[in-house]
Amino acid sequence: MSKAQKNRAEELKKFKLGSKETTYSFKYSFNHLEAFENKNPDHTAWTSFVCTEFTSLCPKTGQPDFAKIFINYIADKKMVESKSMKLYLFGFRNHGDFHEDCIQTICNDLVKLLKPKYIEVIGEFTPRGGIAIFPYASAHNGTAEFKTLHTHRLLGYAPGKYSCDLSKVY
Repeated sequence: MSKAQKNRAEELKKFKLGSKETTYSFKYSFNHLEAFENKNPDHTAWTSFVCTEFTSLCPKTGQPDFAKIFINYIADKKMVESKSMKLYLFGFRNHGDFHEDCIQTICNDLVKLLKPKYIEVIGEFTPRGGIAIFPYASAHNGTAEFKTLHTHRLLGYAPGKYSCDLSKVY
């Protein structure tokens, strides 16, 4: 086994996930999230996650709400592990919160975990009662470059602008 393969094997051992059996929890928990070291922190690159089957519960009625969630971020020193992201988002299944609060919570949790250069989280919630809700939350690391990006994207936001055509996902 090469040195690179040994390093990779050691790196992967650090994750709780990937064991023979994965426990799927339908309870919201920040602890589902795991991060790994960004091997290219000096570069500026977007990473996007698209969750087409997000579910949460209305805190008032207890009825399910369905959404597509788009997470776009520019990593600094850490990146989120994708399976942990999936389990984290599944954890909202029985979580009762308003759409806007779910999106802000996801954004806040990822900022806490990753301390990214820039992040935005967008929810496109399926209409219920004839109203679709598309909340948007974003954050930046405070540097001039990403503060400018944050302001530009926030002022330019419109439903559908920073998400994607789902035919590109499937």
